Formats: sequence, C-alpha cells, structure tokens
Amino acid sequence: MSAAVKRVNLALQGGGAHGAFTWGVLDRLLEDERIGVDGIVGTSAGAMNAAVTAYGLAIGGNRGARDALAEFWRKVSERGKSGPLQPSPLDRAMGGGGMEYSPIYQAFTAMMRVVSPYQVNPGNWNPLREVLEEVVDFERLRAATDVKLFLCAANVLTGRLKVFERHEVSAAAVLASGCLPFLFQAVEVDGQHYWDGGYMGNPPIFPVIYACQSRDVVIVQINPVAIPELPTTAQAIHDRINTLSFNSSLMRELRAISFVTKLIDGGFDDGGRLKRMLIHTIDAEDFMNRLSVSSKLNADWDWICRLHELGRARAEDFIARHFDKIGRESSTDIAAKFM
Repeated sequence: MSAAVKRVNLALQGGGAHGAFTWGVLDRLLEDERIGVDGIVGTSAGAMNAAVTAYGLAIGGNRGARDALAEFWRKVSERGKSGPLQPSPLDRAMGGGGMEYSPIYQAFTAMMRVVSPYQVNPGNWNPLREVLEEVVDFERLRAATDVKLFLCAANVLTGRLKVFERHEVSAAAVLASGCLPFLFQAVEVDGQHYWDGGYMGNPPIFPVIYACQSRDVVIVQINPVAIPELPTTAQAIHDRINTLSFNSSLMRELRAISFVTKLIDGGFDDGGRLKRMLIHTIDAEDFMNRLSVSSKLNADWDWICRLHELGRARAEDFIARHFDKIGRESSTDIAAKFM
C-alpha cells in the first residue's frame, strides 16, 4: 500500500438492518483508494460488516471487500423474504421502513414478551449463520494479517465484554456479537454464552486504540444520540430506551478520549504513554432518529438499498469535507456531539 494512503480504524455500530447504512458508508470509503484500513472493531450488525469487510480485504483488497459486502447484504435480504417479518403494504406506503402496521410483527412482539427463543426456536436455527458461512471463509480470515479485527459480545453470565480478535473469529463469534436475546438463544463459544455486544460496547473503541498504529477512528454511527421530540407513546418510549442503551457505552468511552485529549493539550503526557486519538463520525442522525425499532428487522431489499445509498451519500460528504483532516485532527467535536 502506498505511503500516501491515509490509514484509518473503523468502528462500526450495530443496529440490525440499519447496518445497511454502514454497508453504504464502507462501500464509498473503500471506493476511495486514498483511504486504507488499519483495524476494524464492530458490534452486532457492525460485527457482521466488520468480518465481511476484513475477509474481502484479505482476498481482494478494497474491491474484494466491496464485492463481499454487496453479496452479504443481498443474501440477507433473500433470506428475509422467506421469514414471517415483512412490512405490510401500508408500511411500505408510509416509507419509514417500519413494520408497525404488520399484524404478524405485532403478534411477534407480543409473543416475545412471554415466550423465550428457547421455546419458540428449540433448534436454535439462525439464517444469518448460513449467510455468513456462504460469504466468508473463516479459516482464511483467521489466517490473514493485513487488517486487525475485533468483534464484541456480552458474556451473559459474567457481565463482561468479550472482544474476539481475528484469530478467534468464527461464524459463532459473529453471531454471538449480534445475538438479540429475545430472538435467539445465547450463542456458545468455547463454553461461554454470549448476547449482543451492543449492551456493553457499541462498539468499544479501546481495541483499536491499544492494538492499531493509526490514530484516526472513523465511527459509523447508526443509533441516534439526539431525537427531535419527547417520546410519549409506548412504542416511541421503547424505541428511545433502545437507542439510549445502545449508545451509552460509546458515549462514556468518547468522554474518556476527550478527557485524555485535554490532558495532552495541557502538557501532561505521562511519559509519552498517552495517545492522542483523532475522532471522526459518519452518521445520518437526522434520518435515523425518525425510525422505529421495527425497521431494524426489515430486510426488504428496497429498504436495504435505501439505507445503502444514504450511507454512500454521507460518506461522500465526509470525504469531501474532512479527508484533509485525516491524520492531522479530529473532524468531530466530541463535547458538542456526545457530552
């Protein structure tokens, strides 16, 4: 890779089908040969995008990663066609990607409050496992060394965050990172049981701080920090609880990064051990803050493509406005955005 290439770390949030926005962001960033990837950390849908991206980079560079991501999301949507959760004609007419007017979705959510996946799905079938194994050769991914990879899951019994590094990554590790406990049984990896990593780190930044050379972290943010109005309906309150819980750990970590930056700026370097991180974010908060949680379960291809195109557009804007800042300064004001 040319010395002129600016290498960044990617931090990919989870959010179900909203991960197609991240696909769009990655698709545009990888299209720009001036940008290289040092490390990737991801949680839930972000872990799936991370694993597929790292594998594609290993077998075919930026073009290989873009092709692998496109194949993955196409297969996700194809599997979704055979599932019960589909937007109704009215949902499609509303254009928000949700499934609030789908009788099956409403029945499904009611059932999930009283019946566990251990009862509904005793065989623990997960169509995403098939998709991952069709798209990614995990043995080859574990053997690659060009990009550092970190996938995050929550240990159900110990309450600790588990970070799977590249040599540990398998289809089970990816599924563990994205295991929503009301949909799937806890995923067992090496005798430990895991749920979605978003409950504890969505995503954590520390793996790329400590293990990667690049100081630049591009956070692809799916879950909105701010919303335009007070939630007053039961569904709106549930949706807001979801976004708050899935952003809390990231916000705490960014506050710590901001604190360390102030220490460095004030002349305290702790013997050179403190590392100044350059933070960048790509989001669509003005769009995402209007979406319901149900839209995260919508794998309809039109919806996936809409999110993909939005991601490409926001990445295009980021490159146009902030490319020159990569390697020199943060383009995101942490205090203004997250504090």
